[in-house]
Amino acid sequence: MSATVQTPTTRPQIPVTVLTGYLGAGKTTLLNRLLTEEHGKRYAVIVNEFGEIGIDNELVVDADEEVFEMNNGCICCTVRGDLIRILPSLMKRKEKFDYILIETTGMADPGPVAQTFYVDDEIASQLRLDGIVTLVDAKHVFAHLHDSNEVREQIAFADVVILNKTDLVDEIDLALLDARIRSMNSAAKVLRAQNAAVDIDEILDVGAFTLSRAQAVDAKFLEPEHPFEWAGVFRLAAGTARLKLQPGPDATMKVVVRPLERADETALEATYRDVTLAFSSDPMTLQLTAEPMSFPLEITRAGYYAIFTEHRPEEYNLTVVSGETELPASFSRYYKPDHEHDRTISSVGIEHSAPIDADRFNEWLRDLVARRGQDIFRMKGVLNVSGHDRRWIFQGVHMLVRGGPDREWEDGPRRNALVFIGRNLDRAELVSGFEKCLA
Repeated sequence: MSATVQTPTTRPQIPVTVLTGYLGAGKTTLLNRLLTEEHGKRYAVIVNEFGEIGIDNELVVDADEEVFEMNNGCICCTVRGDLIRILPSLMKRKEKFDYILIETTGMADPGPVAQTFYVDDEIASQLRLDGIVTLVDAKHVFAHLHDSNEVREQIAFADVVILNKTDLVDEIDLALLDARIRSMNSAAKVLRAQNAAVDIDEILDVGAFTLSRAQAVDAKFLEPEHPFEWAGVFRLAAGTARLKLQPGPDATMKVVVRPLERADETALEATYRDVTLAFSSDPMTLQLTAEPMSFPLEITRAGYYAIFTEHRPEEYNLTVVSGETELPASFSRYYKPDHEHDRTISSVGIEHSAPIDADRFNEWLRDLVARRGQDIFRMKGVLNVSGHDRRWIFQGVHMLVRGGPDREWEDGPRRNALVFIGRNLDRAELVSGFEKCLA
């Protein structure tokens, strides 16, 4: 009589697709198409947006799928922490999901989102990152390719690139853009589309994401993010040393200094937790002016010290001096940061319960686009229009704006909710202009 060893059965990993793309590329349009396809699957949808108020979940179709909204409210925050909280609780729900869709903010680097499925053991055991799908706005992407790290990272990380809005550009520009995308990411499948209309089988459950290619795009892919970008280890004498800096990308620089027992990687690594907490609670914040500046470091005991800086020292020509002597670092290390530099891009959110006059609103929006359209990367909103029982929605990218009636209002108070994302936005001007549209 032979014995048979029964191996426990495990639930197959649920596939996850990340939808990314710059502001206005068509992510929500694609998401709505996926939710209304006859596919026989139950999706869980996670929406993350950059903006003061969350409205993306209201722009998603009224489908059976449940939408989980994450609003990080800050361009330099990543969504990984939110995902690590949301995904395990999602997996414990009684309802069973066949697939998870994550729509990221247009300002997001998809790297930290993808990293979530490798750095957390509980998530990695139950979920499988199937692919990163990046939408590209064929009409407007050239305006951002040179000045937006996010656009380049979204394309570089993509397993599938959807070249969207192809009807808005001619064939010559389309061919140039197609070639540019393939030069940035030769491994990605490139699909062309209008209104994000693509074959669902081309983008879902395709098994496209691989860790090796992610690490080829970002060598630090599996490294956790830090509030600092650099650490230098210096031997300092008791007394006053000084940090000398020149102006750089930001007007401030956070710095944390910690003593080390010795000048090696092990001693440096032992300070990580303490330094990370110090950056969030009580860093030394240097205010930088238009002139080179010098900041004192009071050293009570001679020895080795690690100087952690929020940004790379070469961006500010940072040096450490004692008297008139510039001190060399015993060694230094760069880290993967959790922040960006561009402080000129922001969002303005407007909420108001009173109904608006449609004619005045359209006139205001036309004037706003004519004057500031190049600086407004993205605009979107849900409107309570006087005399109408349905919600009105509008969406715009730079100079192109479209809108109209949507589904009926649900029970409860009606409201206007608008978000503008762009460069050097004037909050007072936007709020004042909108309030003149109230009925």
